[in-house]
Amino acid sequence: MKAVLQNFRTGDLSVSDVPPPVLKDGGVLVRNAASLISAGTEKAAIELARMNPLQKARTRPDLVKKVLNRAGQEGLLETAQTVMNLVSAPLPLGYSCAGVVEAVGDRVTDLQVGQRVACGGYGYANHADVVYVPRNLTVPIPDGVSFEEASFVTVGAISVQGVRQADVAFGESVVIIGLGLLGQLTAQICAAAGCRVFGLDLEADKVDLALRHGMDAGAVLAGNDEDVVARVLQFTRGRGADAILITAGTSSNHPIELSAELARDRARVVVVGDARMDVPRWKYYKKELEVRLARSYGPGRYDAFYEERGQDYPIGYVRWTENRNMESFLDLVGARKVDAAALITHRYGIEDAEKAYGLFLTRSDEPYVGILLEYDTTKEQPATVVLSEPAPARRAGGERTARIGVIGAGQFAQGVLLPRLRGIDGATIAAIATGSGTTARPVAEKNGAAFCTSDYRDIVASPDVDAVLIATRHDLHAPILMEAIAAGKHVFVEKPIALTPEELDRVERAVADAQAGRASDPLVVMVGLNRRYSPAGLAARDLLRRVGAPAVIDYRVNAGAAPADSWVHDPSVGGGRIIGEMCHSIDLVQFIVGAEPTEVFARATGAAATGAADPDTVVALLTFPDGTVATVRYLANGEVTVPKERAEIFCGGHVMTMDNFRGHRIVGPIVQEKRRALLKAEKGRKRELEDFVAAVRGGPLTFDWPAAVASMRTVFAVRESLRTGAAVRPGAPAPVVEPSSPVQDPVSRV
Repeated sequence: MKAVLQNFRTGDLSVSDVPPPVLKDGGVLVRNAASLISAGTEKAAIELARMNPLQKARTRPDLVKKVLNRAGQEGLLETAQTVMNLVSAPLPLGYSCAGVVEAVGDRVTDLQVGQRVACGGYGYANHADVVYVPRNLTVPIPDGVSFEEASFVTVGAISVQGVRQADVAFGESVVIIGLGLLGQLTAQICAAAGCRVFGLDLEADKVDLALRHGMDAGAVLAGNDEDVVARVLQFTRGRGADAILITAGTSSNHPIELSAELARDRARVVVVGDARMDVPRWKYYKKELEVRLARSYGPGRYDAFYEERGQDYPIGYVRWTENRNMESFLDLVGARKVDAAALITHRYGIEDAEKAYGLFLTRSDEPYVGILLEYDTTKEQPATVVLSEPAPARRAGGERTARIGVIGAGQFAQGVLLPRLRGIDGATIAAIATGSGTTARPVAEKNGAAFCTSDYRDIVASPDVDAVLIATRHDLHAPILMEAIAAGKHVFVEKPIALTPEELDRVERAVADAQAGRASDPLVVMVGLNRRYSPAGLAARDLLRRVGAPAVIDYRVNAGAAPADSWVHDPSVGGGRIIGEMCHSIDLVQFIVGAEPTEVFARATGAAATGAADPDTVVALLTFPDGTVATVRYLANGEVTVPKERAEIFCGGHVMTMDNFRGHRIVGPIVQEKRRALLKAEKGRKRELEDFVAAVRGGPLTFDWPAAVASMRTVFAVRESLRTGAAVRPGAPAPVVEPSSPVQDPVSRV
């Protein structure tokens, strides 16, 4: 399918052939008929992408702080490489479209295939032939409303939310500053609400357009504020405006300053557009003006539980959500109280999207308001896009090639795994699969893949792929692993292996079955537990073997808090931070000791200690057969600028310290060692991939699959100990114990 993509590093736009997105259970696939270019919002995004790195940094100091913190943790080279890979990744453009439902997810019960719908949401309602959109960002199109009109739905919902925030009443006088697309719709909605509307803009044609479609009066802003103030006072019978809506997008502070002159005492000033807000205190104070913000489409915006997971807000508590605002706007269009079609000034086919953007990205004098992209709804949209001839199975000299298909290309895969995989001799990245589709082709081209797809099964089934690397969200690790080994593919799967003990049992049986009868060509199955390959981890294991005495190990992970709505916390997708992240630390401890614990005892702080299903501030005590005792402290309640991972090992008169994989030191009579890495943390990521590639090519595999399974059982034992309050033997059947208080998973919290 065709999609409009932007390179964030360069700002370049392109219309690319990419795979269509996959269907998820909480939304629908929609074949677009029309999408609306929001010139103001999209121009701002494109201009940001075209800034130099310093200018970009100034716009997002919060992200700069995160990068600097990461550099302190991971090292300069590691961080620079990751950032460069991420900023060069393509971003889809668009956030308002309309089309026909092509497929419906399992949890969607009120939409049907073939139904006409309008869709919103950045990253979902893209300029593309086919889009996946969650249910709460999708609304049916009323009879009598065209696809073209319905494609205005997102901008319309923003306007509706701005008017709701203004709390206007019948007969009130409203001033709208900025009569672009957003301002035009806002003016019509205010008029439909029975308000008297006065509009202001820098361009006379925008004022004239609004006057032709319901606005009562208007003026051109041309540096004549005194005249504008006088005209508004005359319009409001000398009282001043009851409400002012700033729908302009500007870096100037003029709209917020002018609003104070135009408003009556105790009026409302609502900022809807991306405008500067240096509020002149005295002017606002003496009139006791109220400044309000309109949060995009309405309640639910930026809430992942609402937008992505379909958790609606009860109508008795939140009457107007973003979905209901979208419905409300389309109702106004259907009742002919808002004329969206009159705002359409340009139409382009999706293949000519670059010309459409040229209207406002170049110094063109051609006026524009509503710019539409149109689509061929009859065209077939295959899931796979072929880019080149497949790589040969062997090199010219007869050596085997490891042709690897990568399933999942998110931040970790693009920033960490793929750059390392590209640099390994004998490895070829054969294919890329991503669920969104839009990232698949650019990532595939960058890594020299022969094809890209949005259906991972095409990679699993391909005869030109020898092995798969699974870097999806956690819930797909086990299912894809089992499909891949059933198809005879070697597998590298990122941690965790599984989300439940039962799922781990199924994986273990599947691997054993797949390995049976393959003595001459063993199946390689490996988990991304890279710290086993780190210089510090290897040195610690060697120390315990040489000294031969029980050890005391203290492993501290200063993980920092993850956002409450992060998918990592979702038990059905991420599994929680114990399973998804603490597994690294537990596995490294078991690798160092060379055994699995006989007993696990865990405690958590705060709310987690009173029955939460998956805490993220946990202390686990592991007891091993030789008398070694290890504490693993996974902490989310610290300061992120402090080094993330630190370990101390006391063993037979020796002390070893590991400092965030940037260095380690051993002091003792038998072993003396010191190692320091200044430019990057050495976590073993490249060495583990080199091990995998060598094994796929027929060499020996040093990775211990049974030990990885044992580590995962210890992780589940930590959770079980938290649930029961008792010590647990890993792998033992879990006793039935009622929790002391109800357990509520994050998905159910709204």
